[in-house]
Amino acid sequence: MARTANSVAYNIHVNGVLHCRVRYSQLLGLHEQIKKEYGSNVVPAFPPKKIFTLTPAEVEQRREQLEKYMQAVRQDPLLGASEMFNSFLRKAQQETQQIPTEEVALDICLSNGQKVTVNILTSDQTEDVLDAVATKLDLPDDLVGYFSLFLVREGVDGGLTCSLLRSLVFNLPNAPPLLTPNPFQAENCASYWDMAYDADVMDNRVGLNLLYAQTVSDIERGWILVNKDQHRQLKSLQEKGSKKEFIHLGQTLKYYGYIKFDPCITDFPEKGCQVIVSAGNNELNFHVKLPNEQMKEGSFKVTRMRCWRVTSSQVPIANGTTNPCSSSKCEVKLELAFEYLMSKDRLQWVTITSQQAIMMSICLQSMVDELMVKKSGGSIKKMLRKRHNGSIHRPDSQQAVKSPPLLDSPDPNREQIVKLSTKLSSVSLRGISASNSANDISGNDFHGNYAFEGIGDDDL
Repeated sequence: MARTANSVAYNIHVNGVLHCRVRYSQLLGLHEQIKKEYGSNVVPAFPPKKIFTLTPAEVEQRREQLEKYMQAVRQDPLLGASEMFNSFLRKAQQETQQIPTEEVALDICLSNGQKVTVNILTSDQTEDVLDAVATKLDLPDDLVGYFSLFLVREGVDGGLTCSLLRSLVFNLPNAPPLLTPNPFQAENCASYWDMAYDADVMDNRVGLNLLYAQTVSDIERGWILVNKDQHRQLKSLQEKGSKKEFIHLGQTLKYYGYIKFDPCITDFPEKGCQVIVSAGNNELNFHVKLPNEQMKEGSFKVTRMRCWRVTSSQVPIANGTTNPCSSSKCEVKLELAFEYLMSKDRLQWVTITSQQAIMMSICLQSMVDELMVKKSGGSIKKMLRKRHNGSIHRPDSQQAVKSPPLLDSPDPNREQIVKLSTKLSSVSLRGISASNSANDISGNDFHGNYAFEGIGDDDL
């Protein structure tokens, strides 16, 4: 939020992160452009101008109306994907962050430690950077969508590097804008989760080398679990240069294709538990440390999640005081909460408190996208190509529903909970050695997060 004597600015947040700051007059100008291009019948209602100074209640009412307007535009298959809407947001982001457009050289790290340098503009989007890297590596166009860009921090105090990996994009809140994807396509930034699609990548020499390098890296960093006998087999295949066989063996190992997050806090099975969350195989895997120091492991299938949300709040930095937040003494707390079918007729909210909550949300959404394509008999290649070239559009029942400002307020437009399969067994934490099951796909609702805030008293 920003305010001067005669002006007001509204902060647009995407998944809990500030994207840009705009004025009412700018949004009104966007509305007029969209109405002129697409007609009044397509464009949702826009909050009217006011002659007199707004009261605090009217200020909040306008903020809510503007948020609903932006959500409606975003969720419209035609308007949300339009260049007019997305270029407005890109320009607003650049103006907010005051970043000049200029040519720069960017180093992209590969999993094997090698670097690829590409020349780009500071105004370029993630897709532009990815195209430049693919061209430099001679990666075919039809395989570009299988890979994405990460911002990686080495260690707690390490610097950020940009890396090309199979799997999904995650852009840190303070990432350079050239690595910031179209915010309203963020849920479509992941590549793929089903290891069966590795075969498409391995048919190409460059794709094989990239996938092999990442598999080696994931094993070395402990993301993929390997016993002594498996380690011996992998080492033998590595010495022989048998890259495909190495990957095939890697696919049989636990946590192959998973993304491992930093240690965080959960309220399941009880409040305040330390947990390491991993995403993969259409699930969130929990490695929980209970208050009695006992370790448990469990998995939450995305097919049994009714919905999820990311919330952000400002909390005082721990300093032994209970003073209200000030700009210099607060930090942003992010939480991912999902409503889960624990048993036949019992839904329960599970909350994860983590600075990587947005990344977890993006993982869940990309898993849903992939499952929907597979369930409808669609082509994963077409989906990846659409993701890379723009955005994919779900049926109306699967459009991402953006969270209102008060996330605990009931949504009157949400349909009654879909009755899920009665064959699904209840889920509980179990010993680390146990395995999991339950692979049914159900027609649940899924939603991401989009918020809008501001205070003001005029129409500037």
